[in-house]
Amino acid sequence: MSETEIRKPIQKRSIETKDKIVEAGFDLICNDGYYNTNTSKIAKKAGVSTGIIYQYFKDKKDILMAGLEKYADDMFYPMLNMSNVKFEKKDISSLMKNMIKKYISNHKLSASAHEEITAMAHSDKDIAKFFYEREIEMTKRIADSLIENGFKIDNVYEKVHIVIGMVDNLCHEIVYHKHKEIDYEAMTDIVANNTVDILIKS
Repeated sequence: MSETEIRKPIQKRSIETKDKIVEAGFDLICNDGYYNTNTSKIAKKAGVSTGIIYQYFKDKKDILMAGLEKYADDMFYPMLNMSNVKFEKKDISSLMKNMIKKYISNHKLSASAHEEITAMAHSDKDIAKFFYEREIEMTKRIADSLIENGFKIDNVYEKVHIVIGMVDNLCHEIVYHKHKEIDYEAMTDIVANNTVDILIKS
């Protein structure tokens, strides 16, 4: 089916059908991996025919992109919530710990799916663009939120971007690597305290 034939749902039932396909497809990709998921499996899980899927999506990558748009902010970018919260300097450490916990509890990607999507981000321009734009958006929104809450920070965008990298690495360590020799409670405290040092004390 050509791109021009893809349906844009308008009626409530059509919108619900498309959402159901996205939810089923993204759930399968998260649990089984991108390469172990196909449209037949997605159709079965969503309770629709394969033909219905191709009315709304070009292929499974199209479903993945829709799933990333719908679910990725909660899964990958919990710090976006920081932009909606009023806070003071004394709150930064506890705020970061809460966001780290939310990231971990919301993270649905299996290790294999995470590896596949990370690899795709290096080779697929659409997925690379998605993550690039989200990272920049998150950096800007958090930095703007700090400024709006009265923080005066030199090189605020650069410092926020460093903090995002630390939190991302910590969460991947906890969710995927799971080194038994590492005290992750202590590591979380270190990241939270370093966040304060970077944003407030430096």
